Amino acid sequence: MDRVPLVDVLGIGINATDTLIELPHFPTLDSKVEFTRSEVMAGGQVASAMVACQTWGLRARYAGKVGDDQAAELQRRELERVGVEAQLLVVAGGKSQSSCILVDRGSGERTVLWQRDARIALRPEDIQREWVVHAKALLVDGHDTSAAAQAAAWAREAKIPVVADVDNLYLGVETLLENTHYLICSKELPQRLTGEANLVRALPAIAGRFWDDARGGHFRPRWGAGLGR
Repeated sequence: MDRVPLVDVLGIGINATDTLIELPHFPTLDSKVEFTRSEVMAGGQVASAMVACQTWGLRARYAGKVGDDQAAELQRRELERVGVEAQLLVVAGGKSQSSCILVDRGSGERTVLWQRDARIALRPEDIQREWVVHAKALLVDGHDTSAAAQAAAWAREAKIPVVADVDNLYLGVETLLENTHYLICSKELPQRLTGEANLVRALPAIAGRFWDDARGGHFRPRWGAGLGR
């Protein structure tokens, strides 16, 4: 295996091809609305984060899965354009994830319509440990939880901080949170995870459940509530 270079941050998770549609207002049922702008672009929360990091001067690596379609070529081209080291796994005959994003120009609120081929889900065996331990930080999402949890476990063993961007209560997310140092979450996740509606009480409850000194934790989780999600 070729030597894996050291990077500042590794992102493992979602990429998508987004069709952004700007509307003067959100349509009502059984109506017609003329849109003001449309644009096709590479997206996905983790892939986009790695592009941002690279643009800001960090050395970034991204690992994700795509189909063998034009959308995959768009992802590869955009990651290469900004200098992100791309570890894109290709599924023969698969279809890359795509989204249509409706943006209300007046309020700025957006509605996401998405489609994902189950074959492009990342599995633990898709991730190479060398990608993880040759990074100074790890960012994962919760979509392919078992793969994210494996990467987070490797990172924690190597004393690499783990950031998890989780917007929903995915199956097995508890295993991921056990090795997460910094959690960025939707405002709904704490209640879904703990049953506690009060955010001030729910966040410490999550911290107490998933972090303790006996397990050798070296960071307490820090919390960011993504109120716009």
